Amino acid sequence: MRRALLPLLLALPVAALAAQIPDAVVADPPVDTRHPAGLAAFVIPSADGALNAVMYTAAGAGPHPTLLLLHGFPGNEQNLDLAQAARRAGWNVLTFHYRGSWGSPGSYSFAHCQADAANVLAYLRTDKVVRQFAIDPSRIAVAGHSLGGIVAARVGADDPKVVGVFLIDPADIAAIGRSFSDPKQREAFLVGEVRGDMPPLAGTSEAMIMDEVAHAGPALDLVATMPALAGRPLALIGAKRGIGAMAATAAVAARKAGAVHLEAETLDTDHSFSDMRIALASKLVNWLGQFRP
Repeated sequence: MRRALLPLLLALPVAALAAQIPDAVVADPPVDTRHPAGLAAFVIPSADGALNAVMYTAAGAGPHPTLLLLHGFPGNEQNLDLAQAARRAGWNVLTFHYRGSWGSPGSYSFAHCQADAANVLAYLRTDKVVRQFAIDPSRIAVAGHSLGGIVAARVGADDPKVVGVFLIDPADIAAIGRSFSDPKQREAFLVGEVRGDMPPLAGTSEAMIMDEVAHAGPALDLVATMPALAGRPLALIGAKRGIGAMAATAAVAARKAGAVHLEAETLDTDHSFSDMRIALASKLVNWLGQFRP
C-alpha cells in the first residue's frame, strides 16, 4: 500500500508548483497578426545626458498595463527574462540604463538613478508615448532589483499613481551606509560590491560611490519608504544567499505601517536568483495578475 501511494505523494509538490507557474512564464501565446508583440529601442532625454531605453510591447490592440523594470548596480543582471514573461502576460515593459551606465551619456550616481526613474515614469504618461505604445496610464507598476529595488520603492512612494511595487532582493543603501561605522564592513562593501562593478559606469569613481552610500539619507532608506507604499500592492522577494535580510526588515516595517496587500518571501537562492529564475518570473507574473481590469 505504501509503495502504491509513494508516486502520488512525490507528485504532490510538483503538481502544486506547476499550478503556480503561469503559462506566460513557460509558453508562447498565440501570435496576434494584427497587433503583434514587438520591441522598440530609443533614447529618453535626461538632465545632463540621455537614457538608452527598450520597450517590450505586448501583443493586442491595448491599451496595455505597463511595467517599469529597474536594474541594479551596475546592472550586470538586467532581468530581461522577467520582461519577456511580463510581456507574454500582456504587459508592456520598459527597461533603461541610468545616466552614466552602459553607454547612456551623463554622469552616474545613485541620486541620478532615482531622478532618471522618476523622469521615465513621467515619460510613460506623456500623450505621445501613451498613443505610440498603447499604454494604459492608470495601470503602471514599478519593479526593481537590488539598487533598482530602493529606486523602485522611492519612485513608488513619491508617486501615488503607481499601482504597485515589486521589489527583488532590494538594497537598503542607507542601512549599508550606517554599517560603515565598522571599518571592516566598509572595506568589505568596497572590495566585494563596488570595485568590480565600476567599468560600465562613467562620471563617477569608487570614492564618489562610497561617499554617497556613507551619507545616504531617507531617499535611499528602504524601510523609510514602506509607510508610503503600505496602501498599495507591494511585493518584497528576498534572496537567502543575497541580501534578503533587508527585504525581510522592510516587510516588518510595511506590516507595522498597515500593509494589507503585501507579498513577502525569501527564496533560497543568490542575489541574482541564478537558480530560481522560473520561480521569480512566476511570482512576478502572478503578482501582476491582480491588476487586470
